[in-house]
Amino acid sequence: MVTRVKKERKMPKVFIIAEAGVNHNGSLKVAKKMVDAAAGAGADAIKFQTFNAQAMVSKYAPKAEYQKISTGKRESQFEMIRKLELSAESHKALLVHCRKKKILFLSSPFDLKSIEILVRLGLKIFKIPSGEITNFPYLCKIGSLRKKVILSTGMANNREIKRALDLLVENGTRRECIAILQCNTEYPTQLKDANLLAMQAMKNKFKVRVGYSDHTLGVEATIAAVALGASVIEKHFTLDKNMSGPDHKASLDCKELRDLVIAVRKTEEALGSKVKKPTSSELRNIMVVRKSIVASNHIKRGEVFSQDNLAVKRPGTGIDPMKWEHVVGKIAKKDFLKDEMIKI
Repeated sequence: MVTRVKKERKMPKVFIIAEAGVNHNGSLKVAKKMVDAAAGAGADAIKFQTFNAQAMVSKYAPKAEYQKISTGKRESQFEMIRKLELSAESHKALLVHCRKKKILFLSSPFDLKSIEILVRLGLKIFKIPSGEITNFPYLCKIGSLRKKVILSTGMANNREIKRALDLLVENGTRRECIAILQCNTEYPTQLKDANLLAMQAMKNKFKVRVGYSDHTLGVEATIAAVALGASVIEKHFTLDKNMSGPDHKASLDCKELRDLVIAVRKTEEALGSKVKKPTSSELRNIMVVRKSIVASNHIKRGEVFSQDNLAVKRPGTGIDPMKWEHVVGKIAKKDFLKDEMIKI
């Protein structure tokens, strides 16, 4: 009878999103170069932002403090956002370019019309940005699409997260199709504000997959999130940190993005399968490192094995020391030299 060895189930691969955001500065040419860079870095997806400035921001909306620092105080948020728009035609061109480069195209819609643009492009995954987690009509619309959803939770509390999840599910999205991301919306986020343990708490509370949208500088928080069980990782990147625009300075450059992807994959490899058992690489060491029951001195035939004439020494090719009590008290059936493996 042939014994079939059960194949060990591998852990799912972390889904790595290279967040282009608005770091293309409204240029399709730059956006395509970002696609090339993200694909070259080994990311699973590149994500842009889809919005209509007039539908997204009122002319009275102030800039965030980090936006004032990175882009100045003279222009309004509306004026800043308007310069960063990509047309529907540009979105289609980017989708085609992503397919050519074998990287998944994603984009976060920021208004109802932008959702429709992405629907027409055939997106299978919808990423909801943190600012829309309290947008009732928006959440209802996304939920009704019945697609996979990734929901960022920056600035939100548990009550708001639950309400958003309920709306998505009530409108048709299956809970198993939703992942929620721990996120802090300050750019850059201080490590003390990353609060990665909230990711695990949300997984237990809401019974959905979790991940991390990282706005810290560096990659330490991302790697820690992977170690804590993140199934989705999102990180901003740019072609040049010195470019004008709100997010460049808090983003990774292309080399750093590539290094991040490598680090995530190495971390996944180190995490293993959750099953505690000897690996194939250490099986050959068991007999060398473990021990057996041996004679501590010369034992004559007919002598009783005891604490005084037995010892435990390497190698582990004889009787397992865990059978010590089974051996003690038995009668030696032959002579044993010092250090000779005991046989009964």
